[in-house]
Amino acid sequence: MYYFNTSQRMNRMVKFALLYFTVMLFAAPVLGQQMYEMTFKSADGVQITGNLMNPHPATAPFIILCHQAGWSRGEYSEIIPKLVKRGYNCLAIDQRSGGRVNGVENKTALDASRQMKQTRYVDAIPDIKAAINQVRKENLATGKLILWWSSYSAALTLVVGAEKQETLSGLLAFSPGEYFTSMGKSNTYIKEAAAQLSIPVFITSARNEEKNWKTIYEAIPAEGKQSFVPETLGNHGSRALWNEFSDSRFYWKAVDEFLASIGT
Repeated sequence: MYYFNTSQRMNRMVKFALLYFTVMLFAAPVLGQQMYEMTFKSADGVQITGNLMNPHPATAPFIILCHQAGWSRGEYSEIIPKLVKRGYNCLAIDQRSGGRVNGVENKTALDASRQMKQTRYVDAIPDIKAAINQVRKENLATGKLILWWSSYSAALTLVVGAEKQETLSGLLAFSPGEYFTSMGKSNTYIKEAAAQLSIPVFITSARNEEKNWKTIYEAIPAEGKQSFVPETLGNHGSRALWNEFSDSRFYWKAVDEFLASIGT
């Protein structure tokens, strides 16, 4: 019997690990169902963690998705595969303001806490900007880029969207509102940002939340804006699209119509 010495065993393990990584890296575009964890830095050094699923060419429309309060990128675990089947590449990020959902821990929030950074809603703005910059810089998204956000981040999508709209094709906001007065912002902070938008915007929410965003929506001057209020009670944030809710198909229909309207 032949025995490997310690050095030989280590070399063999390293070679196997490299081979496995290479196979998995290039298998993803073929299989179309592999989701990768990626990391990059925000402007202040906080490490942002995201789930990337990009089986399509970089020229395909790309969607950046952000979660609601107290949650993580896990909000989109079942939503992203459906978007990929519709022809989109996707990146769902953890913002520094959030926690755990669907078994997925918010790693960005953990890193921000380790660095003693503030983790209020408004403190997540640099994370969102960093995600936009990253997918463009790495050529992950060379075609149309769309922002999709939920709850407090849905409101911030209108703020960041107004600033970055020259590089964006559309915005989707699930349950936005003026959530930032306790953080020193005016009670028209989001409405004022919305009034600057010239790209198509889609807004939806639970039925009883329409009052939170109606004036925001009315302030948007962009052509092609759309909204959806369910006849059912509906749900708060992007979770409205989860399979467990019987009315999720109505939300999906509205989302599909909006995405089709912006040529994606």
